[in-house]
Amino acid sequence: MVQTYRSPVRIYKHPFEIVMAAYEMRFPTCPQIPIFVGSEVIYEYKSGDGAEWVIDRKCQLNVEAPYLVKKIAGVDYVYFSQKNSLDRRKRTLDIEATNISFANRIAIKENCTYYVHAENENWTCFEQSASLDVKNFFGLESAVEKLAVRQYGANLAKGKEILEYFIEELLKKTTHIERYRDPNEEETTSTADSAIELKESSDGEAVLVNQKAPMLAAETDEMKTARATASFDDADSKLEAEYIRRFLGQLSPLEESRLCEIKYSLQAHHKGKLPNDAHLLRFLRARDFDVAKAKDMVHASIIWRKQHNVDKILEEWSRPTVIKQYFPGCWHNSDKAGRPMYILRLGQLDTKGMLRSCGVENLVKLTLSICEDGLQRAAEATRKLGTPISSWSLVVDLDGLSMRHLWRPGVQCLLKIIEIVEANYPETMGQVLVVRAPRVFPVLWTLISPFIDEKTRKKFMVSGGSGGDLKEELRKHIDEKFIPDFLGGSCLTTNCGLGGHVPKSMYLPVEEQEGASSSEDPLHSTYTNTATWRGYPVEVVIPIETAGCVLTWDFDVLKNDCEFSLYFSTEKIEQPPVRDGAQSPTTILNPVEMVSAAIGGASHQHPDLQCAPELKVGTPQLILEEKPVLFQEGDSMQGSHYCSRAGTYIMQWRVPESTAGHSSTFDFGSHKCRLIYYYEILNSENFRGSVASLESCRSSSFSSIAPPTPPTPGTPRNP
Repeated sequence: MVQTYRSPVRIYKHPFEIVMAAYEMRFPTCPQIPIFVGSEVIYEYKSGDGAEWVIDRKCQLNVEAPYLVKKIAGVDYVYFSQKNSLDRRKRTLDIEATNISFANRIAIKENCTYYVHAENENWTCFEQSASLDVKNFFGLESAVEKLAVRQYGANLAKGKEILEYFIEELLKKTTHIERYRDPNEEETTSTADSAIELKESSDGEAVLVNQKAPMLAAETDEMKTARATASFDDADSKLEAEYIRRFLGQLSPLEESRLCEIKYSLQAHHKGKLPNDAHLLRFLRARDFDVAKAKDMVHASIIWRKQHNVDKILEEWSRPTVIKQYFPGCWHNSDKAGRPMYILRLGQLDTKGMLRSCGVENLVKLTLSICEDGLQRAAEATRKLGTPISSWSLVVDLDGLSMRHLWRPGVQCLLKIIEIVEANYPETMGQVLVVRAPRVFPVLWTLISPFIDEKTRKKFMVSGGSGGDLKEELRKHIDEKFIPDFLGGSCLTTNCGLGGHVPKSMYLPVEEQEGASSSEDPLHSTYTNTATWRGYPVEVVIPIETAGCVLTWDFDVLKNDCEFSLYFSTEKIEQPPVRDGAQSPTTILNPVEMVSAAIGGASHQHPDLQCAPELKVGTPQLILEEKPVLFQEGDSMQGSHYCSRAGTYIMQWRVPESTAGHSSTFDFGSHKCRLIYYYEILNSENFRGSVASLESCRSSSFSSIAPPTPPTPGTPRNP
């Protein structure tokens, strides 16, 4: 596999002529570069006007390699060809280097360029690119490739330091180096325009007095800040090393190279706006700096942003009233690392009410607006603190979390949101502090953790404590003055929604919910639509093979009233066909059944179970687990039942006799109750390990719930 490298733009705040003179001081040998043994000139050309100078050198290098590699290769030194092409008129130096040794086995190419800074003619820029292709090397291709990459990366950082050393040495004894001037042109620039101010000494020679700074550092910082805060980079912009350090963080030379590669590749092949440098770096980190994988991720994200107009979501989307009033989340100052901090009181969130009142689309847009706002806040923190801030913190308060939060459509909506965020906002989460975690949390964690990236899972820290102990633990991560009041601090969170129960009057009409996309809307894809008539209940048979499971259900009564019951039987019962709620009674019942259902009354005794009429409540074969509860039109119910024994559980909805008795004898519509329902079985085996993990986090201190990283081979475990 061909290994490549591309450097960011490195800037020397000295004129081009000074830098070139310092560069030539490295030849023919350089004690400051131990691997550089020496060089000899093979070819040299100078133009008549002195503007162009081309020189070829054969360089001898002492490569630090294991004895075995040198023994097999049969050499102690390797040789390179280096061609320097200096153009004093254009003020550029192009360097091309290729290997002479083992040229038929290894292909090494390096290109470097020195040129004048576009915005300050008294500064010099440097760029570097290289490639390595180990074709065949005595069966040691992989070892040689790793060795070469490691040594090349180690020498990159030294290059600038060594050149700056020679520049300082040069300025101690050299006064001024004139720019090249065409002999046919008149001199128009005085020495006062030079970056170096000169003064004539007593012996008539020019000596260095002071070096001017035509561009202030503050001006360059503004220029870099503007680029750092823009959502998208200029198509022709280049990365500068100082800009990377100041706004993106300390990167290794190879990490800088990967950032340059993906940025310049996207600029060359993608027409239109691109994610800014900080966001590109997030994609690279999410893919372990694999440029190809990160580029695929960026392409998919760009398409997604265009399709959903994400760039304008903060300007064009406004939060619905129900979100403003009942969504218990807000931005809240910052953590001790300077990262913006978002607080979510998940335990106070009415998951079902929020989803039923504003729909999946608005909840997704809410999440996207938070993420986009977070990117802007991170950039603002970078400018304010003078240190790179690329992520934010999340504090999740689980006080009040219960089984109702495991509502399947809500969990499905959460998984959809996680999928979107993982794909388009990678590496934006600095840390996640989960506080006041109850015992039900492991169940929720088991459901969502497989969909969270492994790197992100490692950032989750959980605490089950409360009160003063929790406050002390929070002080390790958050300044005391920023600890929220509901967690024992003194900082008010007045800009958060109230949370709590969303009134049913704010729910969207069922018709609007049913009109949503069936492929993406969890409300539509999860629920079963059915109807029951008097004397013909809806029954759902649920076999439970293992004791200890939890049966959860949720249903909404859309029309008329019904009673809900839960039965348990030791017998094996077959599931009867569930009627479609859109069907009329004439398509379900035969004429005799219709008359029986209409007449009803006390003279007709209905069985306890329609699916097993031979079973009677009170016998060992049939037990009433949940007594009948009457629900009226518009009611919504979430419930759960701990299955203490294996067997068959039956959920039943039936039209109550009292309701039917008040209606007209043959008014079939009044005997019909329409509803939607779903149920789920939570197997204890699926979250038993999570329960154990949470139990270890029940103290007030924060503990990671990510699984421990397995030790690498050869790494001993701590006793």
